[in-house]
Amino acid sequence: MSVWFVTGASRGLGAAITREALHRGHAVIATARDAAAVLRAQEDRTGDRPGRLLAAAADVTEPQQLAAAVQEGLAAFGRIDVVVNNAGHGLVGAVEEVSDRAARELFDVNVFGALNTLRATLPTLRAQRSGHVLNIGSVGGFATAPAVGLYGASKFALEGITEALHGELAPLGVRVTIVEPGGFRTDFLHTSSMRTEPASIADYTAGAGPVRQALAHNDGRQPGDPAKAARAVVDITEVPAPPLRLQLGADSVERVEAKLDLVRRELDAWRHVSLSTAL
Repeated sequence: MSVWFVTGASRGLGAAITREALHRGHAVIATARDAAAVLRAQEDRTGDRPGRLLAAAADVTEPQQLAAAVQEGLAAFGRIDVVVNNAGHGLVGAVEEVSDRAARELFDVNVFGALNTLRATLPTLRAQRSGHVLNIGSVGGFATAPAVGLYGASKFALEGITEALHGELAPLGVRVTIVEPGGFRTDFLHTSSMRTEPASIADYTAGAGPVRQALAHNDGRQPGDPAKAARAVVDITEVPAPPLRLQLGADSVERVEAKLDLVRRELDAWRHVSLSTAL
């Protein structure tokens, strides 16, 4: 049995990962701002998890709450083996349209919330010289789009953190993976998870407007199955050499491949300029 620490576990992919981990016999310290919501999300698994689910109230923007959840989990289970940084929300709006307040709130959860969680949990993993950190990013953190630039930027930041963390923790026996989901049929595009700035600048109608419309239209129509995504996430914690990056969904694979092709084409086209700058 492994012990999991999952943030944002009350709904969406976090709830699905919690459910799958419990189903496989693991213990889960499942955190969210509302611990009761975590329990409600797992009501159908009550017979499957006697004593193995600890629901803890912890807002990832509050380091003391995370520290308390970690201590409560260690008291209950004695260790933490897998940390899932899942808490986060989306933000729609052209870069210039997004207010400073909205941008900072986004980064407080998606980036600094992940850092707070790492600071709370990594001392345990380092002391054990074992464990696996799973940062839930997005394909938008590898290849972003108009109207979701700030959200993409928060996930790009998580990509950079994950790459560095991978190198820092590998000598200590702790593995690190960033998961890059495409569209999955959760409530992520609902107003409970996706915040939308007003379309206040007419000049961005052509650039950002189509993406705004597509996101609104796709709520409840995403192609990905959250249960299958959760199975894939738990699977990679059970292999000896997990990847640094894991794309989930055909749409994610397609966008990553297109970005890699674009970068290669531009690198080749402008290589002569790049190499012309040496002393």
